[in-house]
Amino acid sequence: MRPSRRAVLTTATAAAVSATSTAAAAPRRGHLRTGFERLAHDGYSLLDGQKVGIVTNPTGITRDARHIVDVMHEDDRVDLTAVFGPEHGFRGTAQAGGSEGRYDDPATGLPVYDTYLKSGRPLADIFTASGVDTVVFDIQDVGARFYTYIWTLYDCMEAAQLAGKRFVVLDRPNPVTGRAALGPVLHKEFATFVGRQPVSQAHGMTVAELARLFNGEFLTAPVPLETVTMSGWKRSEFYDASGLPWVPPSPNMPTPETALVYSGTCLFEGTNLSEGRGTTRPFELLGAEGIDRRWAGRANELGLAGVRFREAYFAPTFSKFQGKTIGGVQVHVHDRAAFDPVRTGIALLVTAKQVWSGFAWRPDHWIDKLTGSTRVRTMIDAGADTDEVVAGWQSELAAFRRTRREYLVYR
Repeated sequence: MRPSRRAVLTTATAAAVSATSTAAAAPRRGHLRTGFERLAHDGYSLLDGQKVGIVTNPTGITRDARHIVDVMHEDDRVDLTAVFGPEHGFRGTAQAGGSEGRYDDPATGLPVYDTYLKSGRPLADIFTASGVDTVVFDIQDVGARFYTYIWTLYDCMEAAQLAGKRFVVLDRPNPVTGRAALGPVLHKEFATFVGRQPVSQAHGMTVAELARLFNGEFLTAPVPLETVTMSGWKRSEFYDASGLPWVPPSPNMPTPETALVYSGTCLFEGTNLSEGRGTTRPFELLGAEGIDRRWAGRANELGLAGVRFREAYFAPTFSKFQGKTIGGVQVHVHDRAAFDPVRTGIALLVTAKQVWSGFAWRPDHWIDKLTGSTRVRTMIDAGADTDEVVAGWQSELAAFRRTRREYLVYR
């Protein structure tokens, strides 16, 4: 821990939380207000006198489904001068591993800059060239370490510090709750854009809490950070309790149910099995040629809490096994409060290897980047069962949970 840096963090974030909490009217019982709603309710006073750029995508919407860029552009109280698009782009037209590039937004005329795969000084130079004073971040996350938007947040915080910009995070719910951190913690030597820093596979935090964590623990020098928290959100709540419309944060995250399983079943990206891309149920459907009902049967024998597995056959329209009919399982969560997505993902890897002789890891060992070390891959290859694999990361997870606790905002 670094007390001096935490003091900087506390000063920066406390001021913003205080400013928004005193200005916003108390919400009705059970009524959630996002960070943007509280910012707007306060007349954008936090951005007064600033040229503002915002990092966002199609999830940056109001309760009535208007995009916040359109809303802010029309409001004379805020000087919005630039937009920064992440993976998939500001308007969300690009598939996984793509972005929209630099263009002028037809709806607002605002310049849109591409942040995807940019970090450090090159990204800082983009912020400088844009002429903004404050960079705002408002993107819906899904709660998994390897979902790239939280690392866009990290990279933009680092770049804003290098460029001498303020940084403001507008908070939104973690759609799969903020109850617990789960899964293995990234080892630094495996850092990539699907995991920059030692965070657990399912982090159980909101983006504002993650920003506090990044600033206090990981950034070389902290950025002047202010967070506009939500009101009316509880850590135990799933997305449907928010009353907010769901916008797919990326093309293969169509529903909150996808997010529920994603932090576990995304591990199949590191194998030769389909993770369901090219179907209407990505990350809920998993399979390959040659797999039959034995996989669902073996997985169900484990009696995993909150979930059942159905024998399934499907033909992906793109990605792995495009146009071919393959066999596998569909993941059915029947008790989401009891469901552990990471344990479930490990159990499905273990059982797939047991019942299908064709099972293989991706040759580039992408699984190690997703899990954060070689441990999961080497243990499964050595014949470890689900409980043994899960036991292997408990000490590092406990350490991360202790650090995480200091940065949590909500109860």
